[in-house]
Amino acid sequence: MSAMRPPHVKRCRPVRIELSGSAPPASQIADRLRGLISSGRLLPEERLPSVRQLARDLAVAPGTVARAYRSLESDGFVTARPGGATRVSPHASPASARVLSAARTFSAECARADLSADDAVRLLRAMWGS
Repeated sequence: MSAMRPPHVKRCRPVRIELSGSAPPASQIADRLRGLISSGRLLPEERLPSVRQLARDLAVAPGTVARAYRSLESDGFVTARPGGATRVSPHASPASARVLSAARTFSAECARADLSADDAVRLLRAMWGS
């Protein structure tokens, strides 16, 4: 018989992150989580996987995930308690529906043009503010 989880302890949803490209893994993890939070796929107060769990899932060192979580915390995307869960900050808000729609369109067009995510980001940075 499996152990029962108390009703007040919520499981965190699995987080899908694929590490690729030339950026350091901690930066890639933080960027992906920022995107999930900004897109509304991770909601305020939602619990993130523990450092050890995400490190196991991604086959990286726990220190790599800890660096990503610290970066997210300093940017206000997550809150962490020592020895406790890391959660999406209650003050983190998703982007507007219009911005999300434009991002989806941009992403789809880049995929059709066979651009990598790194190339798409470079293109977006080049266009920023112009």
